[in-house]
Amino acid sequence: MANLLPDECRVLGTLIEKALTTPGQYPLSLNSLVTGVNQKSNRDPVVEIDEERALRAIDGLRAKGLARDVTFTGSRVEKYRHTAGESLELRPPALAILAELLLRGPQTIGELRGRASRMHPLDSLEVVEAVLATLADGEHAMVREIGPLSGSRAMRWMQLLCESLHPQVSHAAMVTRATSTSTMQPSHAAPHRGDASHFDQQGAAQQSHDAIEALRHEVAALRTRVEQLESTVSQLQSLLT
Repeated sequence: MANLLPDECRVLGTLIEKALTTPGQYPLSLNSLVTGVNQKSNRDPVVEIDEERALRAIDGLRAKGLARDVTFTGSRVEKYRHTAGESLELRPPALAILAELLLRGPQTIGELRGRASRMHPLDSLEVVEAVLATLADGEHAMVREIGPLSGSRAMRWMQLLCESLHPQVSHAAMVTRATSTSTMQPSHAAPHRGDASHFDQQGAAQQSHDAIEALRHEVAALRTRVEQLESTVSQLQSLLT
């Protein structure tokens, strides 16, 4: 699978996102695509591209079999859709998680569940883990597990379609769980009882923090879906009046 350029990643992530969250307004016109890429919500970092850059990204994705043009009878406006599901053989849960990583960068499993659920229901952390395992499997893996942020024990996942997309992911952070586990093995000397208790307390506190963060992201995702539904109802009402 060919590596993508940063703009191609953002355009692909936006196309997948809009296909799953606002299917009634999809495929996207060039103007809608640029607006979606440049939006300030659900993006990290926030970027700003113009129509020329968006078209170059579409051309690149088209050449790599990940996007195509759509022309409707009677319409002069050309629209665009992704073909990642077909080309990469991904189902909606995997597409949602991949898009989330393209749009926001490395995230923990809890963050991915809370945020990607706005695109497709993810019923549990176990479901997210299973999807990530599928995406990470094989010669052409699309995701990789990396080290946690400073002060956290929660491992994160990053996308591999464009590893330079989020430059804040330093080389030092790119540590697999296996490497992390091997470097954290206890020495042969028995730990001090007080030290063990301290680490147990730290682990419990981190688990509570991660659970709270996952719930917070779920609430945010639900709020976003409610706002989308309200917007759709408002548009329908305006059409009927």
